[in-house]
Amino acid sequence: MQSRATTVPEYLASLPPDRRAAIATVRDVIRANADGDIEEGMQYGMIGFHVPHRVYPAGYHTDPRQPLPYVGLASQKQHMAVYLMYAYTGTAHETWLREAYRQRGKRLDMGKSCLRFRSLEAIDLEVLAESLRRAPTREFIAQYEAARPARKAAATKPAKKPAKKPAKKPAKTAAKKAAPARKR
Repeated sequence: MQSRATTVPEYLASLPPDRRAAIATVRDVIRANADGDIEEGMQYGMIGFHVPHRVYPAGYHTDPRQPLPYVGLASQKQHMAVYLMYAYTGTAHETWLREAYRQRGKRLDMGKSCLRFRSLEAIDLEVLAESLRRAPTREFIAQYEAARPARKAAATKPAKKPAKKPAKKPAKTAAKKAAPARKR
């Protein structure tokens, strides 16, 4: 559920009090643990932490005018979520997150790159903080660029040609149909 808010304070103010408190707490953890190259703003209808163009001029491949997304934080209809783009581009981060939750005995509700939580107690803030510290911007950019050629190659790879269908027999012309058959 995308917000129409244009600033982070406006976004936070639009949330119900319980969600506002949870999102603000997670936001504080992200701000305290993401490295100095990351900037905060609104991106794609949620709070976005991104790699600014001054650090990565190419921007996001789907829209180069946008800075490269790093982490998103949103209040969705049924849950809240932290979107960890570095976990999406680097399987080592995803694996580490899953193992860290397992070791701490916490239930993990994770998609490919998002940690979903319904309350602040459902997200392990210490694991989130360590995950952010393990994903410096320069490493994320390198993973992102390494992943792009594979995706680009798959997208531009020519599709297999379909098997040729047998040629249709030409239709009989009206003249041939009308002509009587000759006897030999």
